[in-house]
Amino acid sequence: MADIKRRLGWRHLRSAPTAHIRHHRSGRLVHDGTGLSFWFRSLSAALSEIPVADQELSVSFNARTADFQNVSVQATVAYRIADPARAAERLDFSIDPDTGVWRGSPLEQLATLLTESAQQHALDVLARTPLSEALVDGVAAVRERVAGGLGADERLPATGLDVVAVRVVAIRPEQEVERAMRTPTREKIQQEADRATYERRAVAVERERAIAENELASKIELARQEEQLVRQRGTNARREAEEAAAADAVRTESEAARAVRTAQAQATAAREAGAARAEAEAAWLEVHARIEPAVLNALTAGRFAEHLPRIESVTLSPDVLTGLLARLGQPAPDGAQRRDRTPEQRGRSGEQGGPGRRG
Repeated sequence: MADIKRRLGWRHLRSAPTAHIRHHRSGRLVHDGTGLSFWFRSLSAALSEIPVADQELSVSFNARTADFQNVSVQATVAYRIADPARAAERLDFSIDPDTGVWRGSPLEQLATLLTESAQQHALDVLARTPLSEALVDGVAAVRERVAGGLGADERLPATGLDVVAVRVVAIRPEQEVERAMRTPTREKIQQEADRATYERRAVAVERERAIAENELASKIELARQEEQLVRQRGTNARREAEEAAAADAVRTESEAARAVRTAQAQATAAREAGAARAEAEAAWLEVHARIEPAVLNALTAGRFAEHLPRIESVTLSPDVLTGLLARLGQPAPDGAQRRDRTPEQRGRSGEQGGPGRRG
């Protein structure tokens, strides 16, 4: 869109390099070119702006194939206005001298012309093509037919248009038909997947079988080695038992000989100890036979006192003390004196007094 500014009743126009400007004043062409900039009066000026840059037009329409299946076609047509003067003569590209905006819609008219022409050529091709072929080779066929038809169309050069390129994006059937057509391929792919799964399982089973065979062979080898180990352990245990029995026999014989020697030594010691005790007892009896009875009583009382419990204090009453002193002061009787004498003394006295007693 051209840039127009006001200055004291005049207008100044400045266009872009991709826009072709045609300025008529009083029916006479004053300015004609791209990227112009000039002053003009709005009351006497007739301005036209024709874009000369490449334009992209998206085309989408429905068609029917030879087997009566509906398809949708998506394409793009690139074009440019090669002859701005002829395009300005055939279409209304005039702009408002105050705002620079198109008064009509020339680009929409060009789009309608190109869309109808491209749709007509595409319909001619698809009407003679089955759906399966249209989905496989229809894109190239439609693109070539539309490009050739637009290039041979006389209305486009007469309008100043030049078709740059034609691209067909896709040709798609209806969703139900597309789903039905996908089913065989999907089933085939599923079958291939199942076959691959079965083959993988077969390979896995074969590998598992090989692994099981290896494990079984390993177990057999281990069992054989374990049998040898058990046999060797039995041999070793038997040898150990024999060696232990021989060692026990030697130890038993040694212990028996040592016990015999010990018993003999103990018997000898007991016999000698018994003889020594007998001699000691005889000597003790002999010594005690020579001692007077009063001394023996005193020794007996002392030995008895050694085994009595400890007496801290003894209380003697006057009656006991008086009686004890009285007994100590009395003379001993003859019988007692005679009993206190030793047998030797009594013998001597008998020998001395025997004859006198007998006479």
